[in-house]
Amino acid sequence: MLSEQLFDDEGENQDAYDDLIVSIEAQKRGLNLLIAVCDDASFRDQIIAQYEAELQSAFGAYRVTLARQEPSLKAALNQLVQQEEYLRQQNPAIITVTGAEQLYFLRLGNEQSEQEKFFGYLQWTREGLREFPFAIVLWVTNQILVNLIKKAPDFWSWRNGVFRFESQKTNAIPGEELEPIRFVFRDTELASTDTNETNHFFLPIQDLQRLIEKVEQERGTKDPTLATLYSRLGDIYHSRLNRGESQNYQEEQELAIKYWRQASELQNELGLQIDLATSLNNLAGIYRATGHYSEAEPLYKQALELSKRLLGENHPAFATSLNNLAGLYKSTGQYSKAELLYQEALELRKRLLGEHHADVAASLNNLALLYDEQGRYDEAEPLYLQSLELEKRLLGENHLSFALILNNLALLYYHQGRYTEAEPLSQQAIELDKRFLGEENPDVATDLHNLGLIYRAQGRYSEAESLFLESLELKQRVLQKAHPLLADTIYALGYMYREQERYNEAEPLCIRALELDKHLLGENHPNVAESLNNLAEIYRATGRYSEAEPLYLQALDICERVRGVEHLRCVAVRENLEKLSVAIREN
Repeated sequence: MLSEQLFDDEGENQDAYDDLIVSIEAQKRGLNLLIAVCDDASFRDQIIAQYEAELQSAFGAYRVTLARQEPSLKAALNQLVQQEEYLRQQNPAIITVTGAEQLYFLRLGNEQSEQEKFFGYLQWTREGLREFPFAIVLWVTNQILVNLIKKAPDFWSWRNGVFRFESQKTNAIPGEELEPIRFVFRDTELASTDTNETNHFFLPIQDLQRLIEKVEQERGTKDPTLATLYSRLGDIYHSRLNRGESQNYQEEQELAIKYWRQASELQNELGLQIDLATSLNNLAGIYRATGHYSEAEPLYKQALELSKRLLGENHPAFATSLNNLAGLYKSTGQYSKAELLYQEALELRKRLLGEHHADVAASLNNLALLYDEQGRYDEAEPLYLQSLELEKRLLGENHLSFALILNNLALLYYHQGRYTEAEPLSQQAIELDKRFLGEENPDVATDLHNLGLIYRAQGRYSEAESLFLESLELKQRVLQKAHPLLADTIYALGYMYREQERYNEAEPLCIRALELDKHLLGENHPNVAESLNNLAEIYRATGRYSEAEPLYLQALDICERVRGVEHLRCVAVRENLEKLSVAIREN
């Protein structure tokens, strides 16, 4: 049986796995050709390891990888059997075959593509496979499966079973996402293909990269079509990240940055300024998401100026630019600047798009989030509720943007101490994000972190610690080593250990969080003040008063300058300073 973390909600993967096990066990002697389908290489490898372990008492387990230049299944099997005495004696065995997922689909000037070679070998060597009296599990992707059925029908008819494992991650691009750049396919075998057909597994993304490289070689790097191609490929990678489809989150995030940067440079050189504004906004957005605020700000400002000059101040694109720059100001603690721009964007969107529009819901959520961070809870809550109701009306409750607002509202209730109201909202947000994004996504890590905050505030420390550690491990896997979201969870875990008087565990975490905050956000950010105060609390609790006092003073100075003297966080730091004074007098 598959381990629990590999289950899908409907149990379809478990059913496919059980069927695969039964099919292998049903025929210990003779050729047993089985086709397994999975788009997520990591998930596939877990399944392989699972069935090899489960069947090891009855079958020898072997693996072989297809050669890219000559992807012959028969040749790969021949080579393996020659190397293994156990197989030459024709003992019961499972041979797992991978590598098909790496084969290119497009020919790009070659007589055949790597996939076509693979299909050709399969089609004409069926009888030759009879000499291999083993269970052979051939792993393919959905994109390969669709073409295998068409191009190797004889081999397909000889299969003993097909086992489909569903996954969020994939290397394939839906045909509809390629429709804006279908012109690039006119010199390929896809020239007569409708890219807008409903085929979710239309083209491997690696093939699109190769196609762009071919255009660069043939037309030069300054061809205007490349600006469109770079921009579109950046959009595709970013969409894959948002949908939880990326095979490697960090790698595909870097590729989105690479292609948007190339697009913006070429658009600027060619004078394509409206397109340039879009690329700058996109690039700035991903820099902001990765904590590179100093790189994001000039791009957002440039995009805003371009939108204003080219489209005017009464245009939805100008409102979007206002909203984006406001988000950056919020992230860097420049709250007064952020509020003015958020309000301007909200009013403009209402006027241009009407009261009942998704962009209006997003603006309401963003302004509420700003008020929440400032401790203006009474102003934040009605905006969140308006945004939530509008999203529900427009898109329903099963949507990522609905999950986002649920999560934010849960945080507001947490800040207000309304934990019983916060918990179910946070849990619902986790369920939605896992369903739409998969398990390996930064948004899921943030959701887990937030539920951990709620449990910590209730004194449910073991539950909170488990969630913080899970969130931290996930963030370390999918985010860059220095990232604000990573600092948040390190800080939260250190804070909780301090509350539990686990000072030796708390101190290094708090120091690390402070270092990250200063590096990413600068010396004058509210998060830096929080980290300084938290570390000072550890020093006060452990009698290190001379080390605590300067940290409290730094924290108070930042808090009063950024948040205002009367802010609750500033009041808390002053109270801690007074406790320190009392402790010094008493000792």
